[in-house]
Amino acid sequence: MLCWGNAKDGQLGIGLERNLLFEPRYCQVFNGRGLKDVACGGQHSIFLLQDGSVYTCGSNSCGQLGQDKPGTSPELVAALDTQTIRMVSCGRAHSMAVNEQGQVFAWGAGEGGQLGLGTSEVAVRIPRLVKRLCDHRISQVMCGNQHCIALSKDGQLFTWGQNTSGQLGLGKGEPSKLFPHPLKSLAGIPLAQITAGGDHSFALSLSGAVFGWGKNRAGQLGLNDKQDRAVPCHIKFLRSQKVVHISCGEEHTAALTKDGGLFTFGEGSWGQLGHGSTNNELLPRRVLELMGTEVSQITCGRQHTLAFVPSSCVVYAFGCNSHGQLATGAPGDSRSPFPLKAGFLTGSFHRSVTKIICGGDHGFLLYSNEESSAPPDDFRVMNVSKSISPINYERLNSWRLRLIDIIIQLSSTACWNASFLEQSDDTHFKTNPKIAGIDLNSVRKLFETLSKPAFSGLQEQATKSFESLVIPQLTCSPPDVEAMRIYLILSEYPVLLDSKNYIRLTIPLAMAILRLDANPAKVLDNWWCFVDGSVFTRMVDMYKSIVVFMLTGGKTLLVPVFYENYFVATLRLLEKLHKVNLKARHVEYNRFYIPDITNLVDIQEDYLKWFLSKADIKQSSSPSQSDSVNLCAYPFILNAQAKTTMLQTDAELQMQMAVSGANLHNVFMLLTLEPHLARNPYLVLHVRRDHLVSDTLRELTMYSDVDLKKPLKVIFDGEEAVDAGGVTKEFFLLLLKELMDPVYGMFTHYKESNLLWFSDKCFVEQNWFHLIGIICGLAIYNSTVVDLHFPLVLYKKLLDVAPTLEDFKELSPTEARSLQQLLDYEGGDVEEMFLLNFAITRENYGMTEVKELVPGGESISVDKNNRKEFVEAYLRYVFSDSVSDEYAAFSSGFLKVCGGEILSLFQPSELMAMVVGNSNYNWEEMEKNAVYKGEYTATHPTVRLFWEVFHEFPLEQKKQFLLFLTGSDRIPIHGMESMRIVIQSTTAEEHYLPVAHTCYNLLDMPRYQTKEILHRCLTRAVEQYEGFSLV
Repeated sequence: MLCWGNAKDGQLGIGLERNLLFEPRYCQVFNGRGLKDVACGGQHSIFLLQDGSVYTCGSNSCGQLGQDKPGTSPELVAALDTQTIRMVSCGRAHSMAVNEQGQVFAWGAGEGGQLGLGTSEVAVRIPRLVKRLCDHRISQVMCGNQHCIALSKDGQLFTWGQNTSGQLGLGKGEPSKLFPHPLKSLAGIPLAQITAGGDHSFALSLSGAVFGWGKNRAGQLGLNDKQDRAVPCHIKFLRSQKVVHISCGEEHTAALTKDGGLFTFGEGSWGQLGHGSTNNELLPRRVLELMGTEVSQITCGRQHTLAFVPSSCVVYAFGCNSHGQLATGAPGDSRSPFPLKAGFLTGSFHRSVTKIICGGDHGFLLYSNEESSAPPDDFRVMNVSKSISPINYERLNSWRLRLIDIIIQLSSTACWNASFLEQSDDTHFKTNPKIAGIDLNSVRKLFETLSKPAFSGLQEQATKSFESLVIPQLTCSPPDVEAMRIYLILSEYPVLLDSKNYIRLTIPLAMAILRLDANPAKVLDNWWCFVDGSVFTRMVDMYKSIVVFMLTGGKTLLVPVFYENYFVATLRLLEKLHKVNLKARHVEYNRFYIPDITNLVDIQEDYLKWFLSKADIKQSSSPSQSDSVNLCAYPFILNAQAKTTMLQTDAELQMQMAVSGANLHNVFMLLTLEPHLARNPYLVLHVRRDHLVSDTLRELTMYSDVDLKKPLKVIFDGEEAVDAGGVTKEFFLLLLKELMDPVYGMFTHYKESNLLWFSDKCFVEQNWFHLIGIICGLAIYNSTVVDLHFPLVLYKKLLDVAPTLEDFKELSPTEARSLQQLLDYEGGDVEEMFLLNFAITRENYGMTEVKELVPGGESISVDKNNRKEFVEAYLRYVFSDSVSDEYAAFSSGFLKVCGGEILSLFQPSELMAMVVGNSNYNWEEMEKNAVYKGEYTATHPTVRLFWEVFHEFPLEQKKQFLLFLTGSDRIPIHGMESMRIVIQSTTAEEHYLPVAHTCYNLLDMPRYQTKEILHRCLTRAVEQYEGFSLV
């Protein structure tokens, strides 16, 4: 060991021969005795040996030596002789020691409460146990001038002593503390190190987050000001620097990074910052003279700093040298790093530095001979014995031997957050609002280990810890992103999937997540955006299962008020995940659907209650319910069928309101004797079959927007039929067939896909497109499926979803393939290969026209860099620019009838299915729901022959039959169970073909005697079908 600096009180352990030592001197007191560590106080020193014994020397004015012998040379602290001490620390005039059980002993000056013994004695001369910390296994304790800070193995932080500058971190106005107090504002952060300066304190997380508090007169907190802080503050400047160790002086601070860089800040009056000046630094600043070297150890004295560079085995010192504390061989402060005078390192007996220590105005250097096996300390490597305990396989494997420790760790949020760090490429040091810094695969592996029979007892303990301690202690405002890893870790716990634990764990976790304030909630959302898709899917499925559980058996387990809270929490968490998915696209939208809901809940009743609650109309109390929980408020879990029921219920509600409004008006008119002003409660259209389009256009222009919300009644001129639904369906079928007729030129027919799109060269008025929009809206509003050959992109545009190249592939496959080839071409000669510019040619009645996709497009060639923009412009032209007026007219008509909040809940494919039906065929269901009239029953021989023939048809022929019978080869969105076909007998002879009445899904079928005849006649009827046949 070497020593230097102030020796006037004997603190160097070499007697009182000289007051000051300006260069290192050998101290051979502990030669061969296994010196482990040294701690320096203001004017005293503590020596810790490998066997756990403690020696002290120096000033004993307040009993800080813990023994009453002269302080000129190190003497054993006999009061600690029965203890095996593992760590020591010194304040200005007090001392601390931690034994191998994690118990803390204190002695020396106690007037500020810094001993934590509950007294303010001026001097405590014999070490005493700090009883308030006996329930905690302390791994680190550090002393400031008159305050202390301690860290337990389970990550809890405690402070005590003087608090004149906020150095305890307990908040503004808090008095000094005679006992250790938990510092809860950093709860949950996995701390790697704590340290204390004169009247300021620091804590460092495992992933390099630095927190400081206390006195800041000279900027020693690195916060770019001089204001004291009464609570821990994040030093954001150091977040990205991978800080691994911190040391504090009286009013300055030094930070060591993983790559060996050194930052200093605070008071620089004596050059202790090493920046070549005596200026104070309010922000951390790198010591430039040490750049290019890797520092592995740093330590601060009262007004000086030491740094060790292992590659050259040089100790650099800078700062105040009034007492020789820089060991440079001569008086004089140093403003820049200067090598410690250590010629002994190059002597014939080469020695290597093990550790450098300084404090007050003196310092020590521990060294070993080259042949010694003791490696030099590297402060960049975590000291496992002093760190928080991570939870890993090795610890689980020895759980029976260390049961109490393991139980404490399982109950510690900080320990969980310290585990599973992503070490590859130092990823965990990059922890931020977008990077969690943990390896979720490691989390899963550990939980898989816990689920093995050998660990069943431990898993049960983990479950209890999560239920009673970890989840209830999660705060709404975590102190740092590192404290939020627990939310991802808990979500991986497989026990959460068990329905027995929904009430105990899974829903309380959801509640804790929902309690988060806006900023931490946003952080968790970001992390969910970047997790693996399987992780996200598992969470979605888990909470979907809870919804079903709550709708079935969950209600019996909870009193009503808790049931509602737990149910709403589950739905709100799914809502949160759904919003994340809109950004991250982890799963398809229908992954959130819960099909069971339509069987468990009356969607119509639920929607009415939701509607009334939104309108703030009080409802009569009902004994049943998922009661005040309205599932319609969470439409993302409802499938297309449920949403269609919502839309139809909303339509019926609006119809009833329109009818009621009209009736009320009529009563008022009657009372005022003006019955001629009465309003029809229905939307009545009087039309002629041979002037269907013009009549419909005329009739609709007579009605207001409010009238369009009334129930539709269609009357064909000269016909007496009462419209019970069949006439309306017939009206839509006939009208849309005529409107789509190429003679009007309103739509372009794409032969390759057999689909229609708006024409950019039609001559009809815009109100015709408006009419088609209204008709499509009325069809939905009046629950009628219509046969429209529009592509999916139309429904996308109605829902404000941008068209893509995939949409163009549906409409015009060959053109779209050409555009895809342009995008996929890997050569650099795009311009020469494709010979394209930002203009396209279109034929218009025999004339070729050039349409520029962008201003000046003819002169802009398509190349490798702008081909994506070309494709986007091409699609914009086809789907928007060229038909903007036509689409706008159609859209305004459609949304006039159907627009609103409910429609926006649909996905484009669902809206399309609601308008034109879907192709989810279930032919057995169609047979099961069939209705028979006349002589026919389900067991009639002809009916049996019919179904035999039908089921033998190939799929395309079955679809053709559906078109023949119903006017569409698609089925309603509610499925075939909602579609009834009617088969009735006729007196026609066998050689007659079956006749379909599409308006009523009615099939007139003669009584065929043989399968062959029935097959031949039905096939001919289906194949010859070209249009509508009416009753």
